[in-house]
Amino acid sequence: MKLIHVSSESASVEECVKEFQNRFKQLLHPPESYIKDAQINLTFGAFMHLSMTLLVDPTRTGGGLIIEHASGGRDRAIREVLERINARIKNAEVVAFRIGTYTTPVTRRTYAVGVVVFNSIPKVEGERLETSSRRKVIAHVLELFDYNPKVLNISELSRVFGVSRDTIYYDIEQILKERAIPYRRERV
Repeated sequence: MKLIHVSSESASVEECVKEFQNRFKQLLHPPESYIKDAQINLTFGAFMHLSMTLLVDPTRTGGGLIIEHASGGRDRAIREVLERINARIKNAEVVAFRIGTYTTPVTRRTYAVGVVVFNSIPKVEGERLETSSRRKVIAHVLELFDYNPKVLNISELSRVFGVSRDTIYYDIEQILKERAIPYRRERV
């Protein structure tokens, strides 16, 4: 486990959000680490300030961040932010969230900002994973066994991921090729 703190501050909502997302990507190693807990601080004044402290488990994957913002009337902006967020968290376990609004003093423009920290819900056995997600899981298992593909049960992986054995063999081949590890395909 480790703690990570990310913060951003700007007079512009758009710049604050963009800067925060970039810093989040830079500080979260490995990317998509599992997020155990999160505290979000979102304040408005002369500047928008967004900060977050995360407790992450870098040995697991699944964590992510959603930040959405919209402008217009207060109710409309909030509704738009919530619609965008809700469309993206259907298959997620929300760890923490914060919604805030800000009306600029000069233009009287209202912004709504929504921040959600989440972990992806593991797929149910038999559901198909996207190729990249399936390969992340297989790569993690291979890493645990020092990239020895002989420890894998190809038939079981094929059944769990709902793909053919040839697909699993190909995934292994690609993972090992990315790491420059020679691989001789042996049928089991």
